[in-house]
Amino acid sequence: MSVNQSLPGSDIDIFRKATDNTKLDQVMTPASDRGFVVGVSSLGGHTRRIFHEHHATSHEFADNSIYIRDLSNAYKADLRGPFDFVLFEISPASLAKIADDAEMPGVTSLSAETASKDIVLANLARALIPALEKPDEANALFVDQMATAIGTYLVQRYGGRPAKACNRTGSLSRAHEDLAKSLFLENLDGNVSISEVAQVCNLSRGYFIRAFRETTGMTPYQWVLRERIDRARNLLRNLDTPLAEVAIACGFADQSHFTRVFAAMVGTTPGNWRRNA
Repeated sequence: MSVNQSLPGSDIDIFRKATDNTKLDQVMTPASDRGFVVGVSSLGGHTRRIFHEHHATSHEFADNSIYIRDLSNAYKADLRGPFDFVLFEISPASLAKIADDAEMPGVTSLSAETASKDIVLANLARALIPALEKPDEANALFVDQMATAIGTYLVQRYGGRPAKACNRTGSLSRAHEDLAKSLFLENLDGNVSISEVAQVCNLSRGYFIRAFRETTGMTPYQWVLRERIDRARNLLRNLDTPLAEVAIACGFADQSHFTRVFAAMVGTTPGNWRRNA
């Protein structure tokens, strides 16, 4: 593998696997109870000949095409050509939890797909590539939020049941809003997951994200990122605080990570902002 990256999630394990090998190769995996794997291709030209019990089928993967495989079935395929896949592995227990959070209880499987186009899922997967490339800089809230969006989309699109209208809609109560914001603010210098905050509020993760966005106009990740930048501005006014210490105090992996995010949101580097403040 030229690329072999991983990023653990609360309910979905995320991987990226790529190779520039153009030679024919064969993969064989035995049946297991690990659940389902979803692959999203970001590179066209890869082909697979998949062997079934009494026949074989050939498939060409274009950019933004996907596959969904039930790992309880043994798998054998000839692979030819380079590929670059973002992969999501979901256990049966996690799939049931995701379905409950999405208010689609009873979904226990995902429909099989091979080389099908799915632009929505491809865009969601592509948003995780920077986090896979630099897992030390990956924000737990962002990864958790993206995993929730991907899981919800998968059960709604491939869970085999029509999505029901959500019975509980609207904003967070004032008590839940204050509690959630307080927990996020207390953990600006570290990582707290959306699941943990939602659990304290006695809400499902999916409902909490929707209600938080309805209440604040931002996702939890966007709100926390704004608060981190606001804290950084306050610390930057103290000329004696090194930029590296400001970065760590505001929950960034290091000074370079802090500088990139600050410049993207504010339009200038922390050093320039400090000099002009």
